[in-house]
Amino acid sequence: MIQLKSAREIDLMAQGGKILGATIDALRAAVRPGMSTGDLDQVAEEFIRSHEGAVPAFKGLYGFPGSICSSVNHEIVHGIPSKKRVLKEGDIISLDVGVGYKGYFTDSAATVPVGQIGPEAQRLLDVTQRSLDAGIGAAQVGNHIGDIGFAVQAVVEAAGFSVVRDLVGHGIGVEFHEEPQVPNYGKPKRREKLVPGLTLAIEPMVNVGGPATKTLPDRWTIVTLDGSLSAHFEHTVAITENGPRVLTRA
Repeated sequence: MIQLKSAREIDLMAQGGKILGATIDALRAAVRPGMSTGDLDQVAEEFIRSHEGAVPAFKGLYGFPGSICSSVNHEIVHGIPSKKRVLKEGDIISLDVGVGYKGYFTDSAATVPVGQIGPEAQRLLDVTQRSLDAGIGAAQVGNHIGDIGFAVQAVVEAAGFSVVRDLVGHGIGVEFHEEPQVPNYGKPKRREKLVPGLTLAIEPMVNVGGPATKTLPDRWTIVTLDGSLSAHFEHTVAITENGPRVLTRA
């Protein structure tokens, strides 16, 4: 069931989202060669909990052990942070983070370069960020979920990259995962209509190679089947009469 939010609820989500945006900024600043994904997890947990009432939403969600998902290079999502996983120059790392605050959840992600990265990796990051911006731009009252996916897909495929189809964005708010699902591909004017009060996690996941995925034996980490690089950017967005409101900026 889709749960629409009041203006007051959206404002509460924006308060938590501001903490989340600042967490992503803190993680960006911390990423460097020689740092472990476990170190980054600690940065995020301490930063989130330093804000009274805020908690890391991922910790324990469906049994997940970390406060962030840290996915390196060909890992798409759900990478488990570890002190043994040390970043090196030229890597890219997707940092996916959720915050719970005053009874509401927000979700955001960014893929960050580790030191100097190659031109193809940089183009992947740029294209995935642009595809998120396009998806957010399509999140207008009167449009449909399919318009968001169509906007994302158009940017990605024009660049010669692939949209991951096995994983989707989602509604969010009172629960971390709510209806509707938000695929990163689709056709205009298809699926659910966008109405004021709908709050969505829009999250393009983009591969340099093909769209196929597989899950590693840890039963969490999802990687590209062909071993190609993958990037992930995400914001929590409210549909309003005045256009899309991004709730997860610092």
